[in-house]
Amino acid sequence: MADIETDQQELKGTGYEMFIGVLSVLSIINLTLLLALQGKNLRWVLFIMDAILSAIFLGDFLFRLRSAANKADYFFKRYGWADLLASLPFEHVKVFRIFRVVRVARLMRANGWETTKQTLARDRAENALLTLVLLGLLVLEFGSLWILHIEEAAKGANITTASDALWYVIVTISTVGYGDRFPVTNEGRLIGAVIIIVGVGIFGTFTGYLANAFLAPRRDKNLAPTAGTSDGAQRTEKLAELQALMDTQQRTIGELQALLREETAP
Repeated sequence: MADIETDQQELKGTGYEMFIGVLSVLSIINLTLLLALQGKNLRWVLFIMDAILSAIFLGDFLFRLRSAANKADYFFKRYGWADLLASLPFEHVKVFRIFRVVRVARLMRANGWETTKQTLARDRAENALLTLVLLGLLVLEFGSLWILHIEEAAKGANITTASDALWYVIVTISTVGYGDRFPVTNEGRLIGAVIIIVGVGIFGTFTGYLANAFLAPRRDKNLAPTAGTSDGAQRTEKLAELQALMDTQQRTIGELQALLREETAP
């Protein structure tokens, strides 16, 4: 029971934990791709994306360390040292990213499947931002790999390096399209069309998130359900607190009325 409570306290948010878990799985897939791919430019795309993921993991480690109730317990007993090693851009320590996947699975299990679904449904706006960031990273990586794989050896191609591919995907997904880099094959144009469509969806979702963040009324944090507790239980608890407060007020009013009667008595 104590371990479950500790896991729930360590939980930083259902959407956030799932975001970190998916990125951890992606980083492990990238390690496999580094061994499977032979092209120098394709490997450079993976190196650059791994550097981005390493920066995110380092930020996650610092966030967990700073917010931990007991920093020594988190670092030594809750595998904080593995989080730190997994965030370093060195090949021999990237295997520790498996610990991140295991921790996310453990935290989700401690939180409970029903509570996880309820939290994801309740915090749709917050989770939308994490989702579009994740989708953007996936499109940036696999879009760059695929467009480079197709265009690199094509006749008259101008997307021939890792930087060319990454730049093309960035300006395409943002729907800017400078035109300095463009596909010359039909397959490349098809990929470009898909990236444009996905980019419109990402920035449309981001616009909706900003509108919700600035215009929606703020939710009372005191009424937000805690991890591991259902919405129904939270409402019952709040009603009980309100009933107790009303009972206290009634007793106070009764005492005041008794004092007034004593003062006005002849």
